[in-house]
Amino acid sequence: MPRADRRAVGALGRGARSLVHRWRSSMQVRVVTSAVALGVLAVAVLGLYLSYSIRDGLFDQRVDQIERENAAVIQEARSRLGSSAATQTGEQQALLRDQILSLSAGGSSAQDYFLRQAPDLRLPLADPSSRQGLAVTDVVTPEMRTATLATTDQVLQSVPIPADASGTGMEEPGMVVGATVELPSAGTFELYSLYSLAPEQETLRFVQRTLAIGAVAILAMIALLTWTVTRQTVAPVRRAATAAARLGEGHLDVRVPGSRGYDEMATLARTFNEMADNLEEQIARMEELSAAQRRFVSDVSHELRTPLTTIRMAGEVIHGAREDLEPSARRSAELLQTQLDRFEELLTDLLEISRFDAGAAVLDVEHRDVRGVVTAVVDTCAPLAERRSVFLSVDMPEDRTTADIDPRRVERILRNLVVNAIEHAEGKPVEVTVGQDAEAVAVVVRDHGVGLSPDQLNRVFDRFWRGDPARARTTGGTGLGLAISQEDARLHGGRLDVWGRIGHGASFRLTLPRRAGIEIGRPPLPVDGPPRAGGQHVPTGQVPVVNPPTGPTPTAIPDLPPEEESR
Repeated sequence: MPRADRRAVGALGRGARSLVHRWRSSMQVRVVTSAVALGVLAVAVLGLYLSYSIRDGLFDQRVDQIERENAAVIQEARSRLGSSAATQTGEQQALLRDQILSLSAGGSSAQDYFLRQAPDLRLPLADPSSRQGLAVTDVVTPEMRTATLATTDQVLQSVPIPADASGTGMEEPGMVVGATVELPSAGTFELYSLYSLAPEQETLRFVQRTLAIGAVAILAMIALLTWTVTRQTVAPVRRAATAAARLGEGHLDVRVPGSRGYDEMATLARTFNEMADNLEEQIARMEELSAAQRRFVSDVSHELRTPLTTIRMAGEVIHGAREDLEPSARRSAELLQTQLDRFEELLTDLLEISRFDAGAAVLDVEHRDVRGVVTAVVDTCAPLAERRSVFLSVDMPEDRTTADIDPRRVERILRNLVVNAIEHAEGKPVEVTVGQDAEAVAVVVRDHGVGLSPDQLNRVFDRFWRGDPARARTTGGTGLGLAISQEDARLHGGRLDVWGRIGHGASFRLTLPRRAGIEIGRPPLPVDGPPRAGGQHVPTGQVPVVNPPTGPTPTAIPDLPPEEESR
């Protein structure tokens, strides 16, 4: 296809798409278009009906006039020829010619007359006509001659008048009327009268032009009226939709104009404004309550620091002297130390949550290799994995995996994920996989333990939520770890995804942009592990960090269908 044709096709395609978009996005356009389309259909049907009715009326009226007029012509011709005593050829020829001339000079509206001998006559007479340029064979067909000779009545037939004989240079509609007349001395002759229907045709054209102009005017009026009416209806709705969109964006002071009046649109505007007022008031109250709650949590957390420090100091003294205490007191000292650790961790998490709620959390960004952070987390969690008999492994690319991150926050995220995976692995392997592309870095932490149900997946990042509250926890978690991890990921401009299936374990994926401001597209790794050939999602090339326990190895983990992934 030539380049110019391709450009034309492309322009047509863009224009069509623009029209379709305009049609789909504007109710006013759809209503006006529908009204005009229905108007076109109605006007077309009415115009065709009127046009055909007027045409048939003009034709029937003209035919009746021609029949009456031609009946008088035939009667006059029959009377004159029937009373003639001409017997000689010359006299007969002169009589026929005079008859044609007298008919043409009469008051009839016929355009031309023709006399023809009957087919069985062999007279030395020429068939006369009043017009030299038009032969009788141009307008009279053999079928009409046969029908004329077979009856004594008039025979009518519609014929086109040739352009060279019409006088206007264009072919005109006409009507031929045939009848027989008798010349006593010669026999039967055929008399044909040619009538033009050009005036009726011009009248019909004038009526059709008038109807077309009227149809265009009516359609324009329909379009204008429909546009005006729909504008009065659509404009307030459009203003309300715009106000609702801005209200949804957080602009609580937006109101819809035009609330004065008593019609439906004014009622809609007043109702919307009242709803916006109530919503603004309720949100303001909720914001005040939320701010008070945040201040309360922050203040309580800070105020508890001082007594906690005193209690910890006393607890450490008791814990240091536990060997000199009775067994029951020694056990109490150990429990007191453990719960103090959990209490301090809970206060730390509450303070961190309060910073996120208050919008005071900030990043201390460094350009770091994420592999170093992952290695530090795995080394920290290795003793716990060894105590729980969990095979902990890591798979990292050989190239540097650098990104702009806050190492402390990323390490906290990964530590929470790895510790949770070890806690719920039930002695089965835990894999940590690192991947990257040009835009993002991803870390997937995968376990093969109890897994997560769909309901648990929807709540796994809720604060103080636990999948199984009755489970024994050796690490003494607070229930805020995943909530804080999600906020840390968002603070980096990344995200934290989860996948889980009961009996098949769970998988968490941390995705971070490599540079600030980069929008993350498709993550470098799937949330349920890196794929292998054949569609299996089994980690490969892993480096064991701790000694593997007895039982299944990572390569024996069952295949997990990718369609069950929950992103």
